[in-house]
Amino acid sequence: MKYWLLVVLAAVFEVGWVIGLKHAATPLEWFGTVIAIIVSFGILIYASGVLPVGTVYAVFVGLGTFGTVISDMVLFGSPVEPLKILFIFTLLAGVIMLKLATPDDSGTGGEQ
Repeated sequence: MKYWLLVVLAAVFEVGWVIGLKHAATPLEWFGTVIAIIVSFGILIYASGVLPVGTVYAVFVGLGTFGTVISDMVLFGSPVEPLKILFIFTLLAGVIMLKLATPDDSGTGGEQ
């Protein structure tokens, strides 16, 4: 379970750097964006060493997409459209089901 939590953490940093790519304006903001990229991919690479890489990447991208769309609506006033909400939650449901359908074969003794 701890490796999946790391994937979630990597996705949180992904949301941070995607927002940074769009909104960073000062050297400090760009520095934070670069740090978020490094941390995000570092955690992702670490978790991929234990978990199935295809599922890890799909969960990472799905959670990052979900977080970025929701953040854009909540923090930056992007229009809240019913179909967009429906589809982003459909994406989230798919990511959750994909994770649940992935067998625990990492060799970590069930500590994923």
